[in-house]
Amino acid sequence: MNIEKRVKELVEEKLADKPDLFIVDIKMHSNGKLIILLDGDNGIGIDDCVKVSRHVGFHLEEENVIETAYNLEVSSPGIDYPLSSPRQYAKNVGRNLGIKMKDGAKREGILNSLTEDAITIEETVKEKGKKAQVMESVIPFEQITETKVLISFK
Repeated sequence: MNIEKRVKELVEEKLADKPDLFIVDIKMHSNGKLIILLDGDNGIGIDDCVKVSRHVGFHLEEENVIETAYNLEVSSPGIDYPLSSPRQYAKNVGRNLGIKMKDGAKREGILNSLTEDAITIEETVKEKGKKAQVMESVIPFEQITETKVLISFK
C-alpha cells in the first residue's frame, strides 16, 4: 500500500469534523521522516496538529503500514514554504507575494484576489525612462512555478 495515500486517508478522517482545516502536503522521505503539513482558513493550532499526529501514528502502528522505524512530524507549513492550494492563496489575500514564473521571470505584488484559474496582484512596474506605475495584473496558475508570501520587517 502507498504510505502517503493511506496517511492522507487517515488525516482526512481526522479532519472530517473540521472543514476549516486542510492538507497542504504529505511526504514520506527515504530517511524515514513522514511529514504532514496542515493549514486552516484561519490558521491551525498545535492542538489540532497533536490530534492528527496521534490519530495517524496510532493507525499506522496498528496496521503496520510502515515496517521500518520512522519519524512522524505534523505541523503547519513554515513561512518559507510555497503556496500550493487555492485555499492557501485565499487566506493570503492582501499580503505581498513573490512569484516565480515558468519563463524564469520573478514578479512581486500584493495579492488582490483569485479565481479558479488565476490570481490578481497589484504590482509596481518600472519601464526604462518612465515613472514606475502601479498596475493590476492577472497571472494564470499554469504560468506559476512557485509562490511565497514575502515578509517585511519594516
